[in-house]
Amino acid sequence: MPVVTLYHNRLQSLLGRRKSINEILEMLPYIGLDIEEQGKDYVKIEYNPNRPDFSTDYGIVRALKGIFNIEVGLPKFQSGKSNVSIKVDKSVGAVRPYVVSLVAMNGKLDDESIRQIIAMQEDIHEGIGRKRKKVSIGIHNYDAIKPPLLYTTEGSNFRFVPLNSDKSMSMKDILNNTDVGKQYGRFLDDQNKYPVIKDAEGNVLSFPPIINSQLTRVTDKTKNLLIDVTATDLKAAEDALAIVAVALYDAKFMIESVKINYLGRKMETPDMNAVARSIRQEYANDLLGLNMSAGEITRYLQRSRLGARGKGSRITCKIPRYRLDVMHEVDLVEDVAVGYGVNRISTTFPQSRSVGARNPMLKVLDAAREVLVGLGMIEVMNFNLVSKEVQYEMTNRVGVNVLAVEQTKSIEHEVLRDSLIPPLMSVLSKNIHEPYPQRIFEIGKTFFAGSSNVKEYWTVAAAIANKDTNYTESKSYLQALLRTLFNIEPETRMASSVMLVEGRSAEIFVKKENVGIVGEVSQQVIDNFKLRVPVSVFELNVSRILEG
Repeated sequence: MPVVTLYHNRLQSLLGRRKSINEILEMLPYIGLDIEEQGKDYVKIEYNPNRPDFSTDYGIVRALKGIFNIEVGLPKFQSGKSNVSIKVDKSVGAVRPYVVSLVAMNGKLDDESIRQIIAMQEDIHEGIGRKRKKVSIGIHNYDAIKPPLLYTTEGSNFRFVPLNSDKSMSMKDILNNTDVGKQYGRFLDDQNKYPVIKDAEGNVLSFPPIINSQLTRVTDKTKNLLIDVTATDLKAAEDALAIVAVALYDAKFMIESVKINYLGRKMETPDMNAVARSIRQEYANDLLGLNMSAGEITRYLQRSRLGARGKGSRITCKIPRYRLDVMHEVDLVEDVAVGYGVNRISTTFPQSRSVGARNPMLKVLDAAREVLVGLGMIEVMNFNLVSKEVQYEMTNRVGVNVLAVEQTKSIEHEVLRDSLIPPLMSVLSKNIHEPYPQRIFEIGKTFFAGSSNVKEYWTVAAAIANKDTNYTESKSYLQALLRTLFNIEPETRMASSVMLVEGRSAEIFVKKENVGIVGEVSQQVIDNFKLRVPVSVFELNVSRILEG
């Protein structure tokens, strides 16, 4: 969890000294902050990564003002237009295609303000930025820059003076010989051109996502800032810029927009327009166990620094651009709880008099788990969505009525599995360097296409990998499981399976119902998974046994 250090005097000053430090500290947990360490004049707090606006004391004070009824509703934000523009050269498209920017004027920076802003920058890099791979932020002394700016690429021999240096270095030297270059240069490993931001005189501002130029270094004498955000994802870049913009605005800077000129498209950033969402009165009351009127819900949302207006039982909300965590109606309910006061919500008994009990199926599955663990097996867990290659092609199976994901984004999660054996084989293939024997099992659901819906069955499967394993060994584990769970002696009938060895595999019958298979895995399947030893398996449909 990210950590930010808050100083008592500064917190009180930003709040207008309207609250004692004890009142402030007492309220921090109720807006979702955990106190990690407390000193005489400071406190270190952890905040949830989904609230990057809490990466500075400005953002935390903004939330506290609402809770203390000092300022409620949408936070104030005003911006003007600068004369700065950035032309985006098409060459950056293959490297780091997006840039957004703003200008912050007439502010005053002291050591603590600079520390807060840099801490915010690094926290955004870690979270939204995915350690700078997705988003990186440059903070510059605007007075050292001559607009308009150009976002382009240069070769490995291009030189400039990087931050904290007094001599020019080539791009290649920066990547190979500086700490930041060694740490983040891997994002540019496959490139022969590197992104740079230049001003009208050809001076370098930034080599994203690696390092800024010494020319635009920020000090406590700096009054005007230029912020650039470069990214591989435009929305993520705009998200990051919105958080920086509102923090600098609260730090008393005047925010001015920057024109971005892409090939065939123009935009102006930052975009601070609020996002509209709605919340139902009944939904909020049901989730929180309260009986609030629409007017009360509106007031509590405003205390959480959201715009809110009631209309009947549905409240329309305006979400500030920096609140990236509000994505669903349930997130608005959380803000209602914060505005109401989490400390005021008391525990109550449910209205229903019914008594809860464990599902009988889960009792059986837990017992199966205990039996197999007791027999020396190790439980593994795989996803219900699996690779089509693993589920069918590598096991020589032909998929009939396959339950596939439309327009899947990952080849590892294409189909709902209809057998647990292929994922178990995949697990064995990833552990070929571990000692044998390997005995693993999985308890999970298998899925089949019915005439009008999808049928789901709880299934137990096991796999034994060892140079001496065979049909008899896997059947002995199967028999021990069924005897212990159901006091049943299974009937096995010789059968053929494309996954298993002909003549050394069988179908499992319980009360004349076909409930699974047992046998030795065929050599071709073993080769497909690049295993080095024989494998025997069994798979048991527990749902069908209980239905019978």
